[in-house]
Amino acid sequence: MKARTRALCAASAAAVVLLAGACGSDGGTTAGGGSATGGSSTGGGSDSPQVGVILPDTESSARWESFDQPLLEAAFEDAGINAVIQNAQGDAAGMQTIADQMITQGVQVLAIVNLDSDSGAAIEAKAKQAGVQTIDYDRLTLGGSADYYVSFDNTVVGELQGQGLADCLGAEAADIVYLNGSPTDNNATLFAEGAHSVLDPMTDYTVVAEQAVPDWDNQQAATIFEQMLTQAGEIDGVLAANDGLGNAAISILAKNGLAGQVPVTGQDATVQGLQNILAGTQCMTVYKAVTDEAQGLADTAIALINGEEPPTTGTVRDETGGRDVASILLEPQAITRDNVKTVVDDGFVTAEELCTGDFAADCTELGIS
Repeated sequence: MKARTRALCAASAAAVVLLAGACGSDGGTTAGGGSATGGSSTGGGSDSPQVGVILPDTESSARWESFDQPLLEAAFEDAGINAVIQNAQGDAAGMQTIADQMITQGVQVLAIVNLDSDSGAAIEAKAKQAGVQTIDYDRLTLGGSADYYVSFDNTVVGELQGQGLADCLGAEAADIVYLNGSPTDNNATLFAEGAHSVLDPMTDYTVVAEQAVPDWDNQQAATIFEQMLTQAGEIDGVLAANDGLGNAAISILAKNGLAGQVPVTGQDATVQGLQNILAGTQCMTVYKAVTDEAQGLADTAIALINGEEPPTTGTVRDETGGRDVASILLEPQAITRDNVKTVVDDGFVTAEELCTGDFAADCTELGIS
């Protein structure tokens, strides 16, 4: 079995174990022996970690703890690389502290999912000063100095969401709203730009409200959407930037007897989002194969440690920093009821998780087992 295949298999198994049990972390141990919030260390022959990875939080998406962390652990362990992976729990100052600790421990490569570009850029500047190579993972740090950027094509994510909403609405006149992601997340900007590029030329649609949701906070999203609905009186479609925001909108629609009547988009192909699709309350989601993204990060970090130049798919422009960042961009996929099975077949979600209660009949109908 090839090393890449072993890493993916081990990672998938680790992800399933995490999802089958309690996903919350009770705090791990770094390679240097200190406690870390949601942290872990992987094997390798070196006493000090060679790679440090800082994930953003456990609230904005279930993926960080349930998938990215175990996938990265497996990939680095398979390659014999000593890595330390920690979660900043939504605290920018905490992320800076974690980064300082990793740099002190002697990491050669530091990868971050920034909480905002300013704090991310400060971390990367400090790492660069210490001779540590940096990678932006999933989110580009505007004004930063990362050597590489590993993510999905986030403009395409927005385009898929916009087209998905249009497909569900049809050609009739409709009043639509945008529930965008955090204003400090460059990805959220790209999602909105992609969606607007598809929907704006469709003159049958009128945007009656649009607002960013601070920190991707689902509770705030529900409040914001309820205000939108009250002020607009009637909403025909919701461009929600991810499944969490989409579910927040659905909860308000349900409260008003409108769930299932108003198409809602999403992203991340979470269990909740997929179940909403099966229930008919969510129009679509966007699936990003985190297995491939995590492997892309691992491959890039390992190449840098070995003194090699990682293969890239092109560059992404950082207008704030006035530079082009060498990038590895992956292609996202639109998911509707017709192809929910794809996400299960990839092992991103298990049939046991998805096909609970009333959803069992839907899964049988769609050949999911």
